[in-house]
Amino acid sequence: METHKTWMAVALLAAVAGAATGCTRETVGGAAAGAAVTGGAYEYQNKQAMDELNAQRDRGEISQDEYDRRKSEIEGRSIVY
Repeated sequence: METHKTWMAVALLAAVAGAATGCTRETVGGAAAGAAVTGGAYEYQNKQAMDELNAQRDRGEISQDEYDRRKSEIEGRSIVY
């Protein structure tokens, strides 16, 4: 649900910025789509990082403290986790 709110805010900001600068509807839509794609790429990287972190913990390569610290870092830069 939180992700939906974030993307709605991005779309609203793009529409307001477009209206303020005289951009067309197509330009505003393209800006919102570009923001969505960029956000999706970051979330994909965060998912890969979480998967690798979980695998390292499961293999015993890192301590629980290290796992918790790194998980917190990923959560801090993600809107999904």
